[in-house]
Amino acid sequence: MTFNAQSPGRHYGGHEASQGSFKSYMTGFVLSVILTAIPFWLVMAAAFSDPVVTALVIVIFGAIQIIVHMVYFLHLDTKSEGGWNMMALMFTLFLIAVALSGSLWVMYHLNINMVPMSPEMTRSLP
Repeated sequence: MTFNAQSPGRHYGGHEASQGSFKSYMTGFVLSVILTAIPFWLVMAAAFSDPVVTALVIVIFGAIQIIVHMVYFLHLDTKSEGGWNMMALMFTLFLIAVALSGSLWVMYHLNINMVPMSPEMTRSLP
């Protein structure tokens, strides 16, 4: 591990760690505020009559905000750590997609294959 008294915190054992500037942090902050305010306004103003469209727009803004946080605050790019950070992120996203789609698939098939209750059974429930 090397230490440079001229610029402490800039070099970590040969790894070129990206350090954010004030401008990049402020850009990320402003984008985060905008990406939070727009969905808030969409809900409060009832901009879309269909709640599914509103939910879809909110999810899209949330995904964009995740990317903004990763780029501006976590400094995640293809250059840091020789690209291994990005590879780890892609693998994590793949695992989340597999777990989420598998869970939804199981819940859907459980819902379809459940035996409906007869009216006599529903009357005996508390």
